[in-house]
Amino acid sequence: MVNQILESNKIFVAGAGRSGFMGKAFVMRMMHMGIDTYVVGETVTANLEKGDLLIIGSGSGETKTLVAFAEKAKSLGGTVAAITMSPESTIGKLADIIFKLPGVTKDQSAGDYKTIQPMGSLFKQTMLLFYDAVILRFMEKKSLDSTKMYGKHANLE
Repeated sequence: MVNQILESNKIFVAGAGRSGFMGKAFVMRMMHMGIDTYVVGETVTANLEKGDLLIIGSGSGETKTLVAFAEKAKSLGGTVAAITMSPESTIGKLADIIFKLPGVTKDQSAGDYKTIQPMGSLFKQTMLLFYDAVILRFMEKKSLDSTKMYGKHANLE
């Protein structure tokens, strides 16, 4: 994932519901590192072009709006990465890169694990840890630390 981010011009992240919140946290950290990154659907999101990367977080890989984003990105010459429990899903089949994470579906009818957590919480938590691990690896490769990154932290708080 880190290598693909480094090779891409702009980075776009999409997810629905809580998966979208995890994606927003990832975009925020990438911004702190100086990466040209956007949350799909926000009014300040740039246009996706050839050489850009769309990262989609979807446990099921079947969320209709996210499928449409993947299809559009592919038609524009973008690269699609799927963070999912379901590599054989529609989004998984469209993706150029797949990262399979553990978890269970919202109705707990499918997945790798049993959990007492509600709905898809296990997947969302694992996704946030995955995104943070990507950030740590990126920091290592680019010799960044929290002090350097803090210079890009929001100051209108």
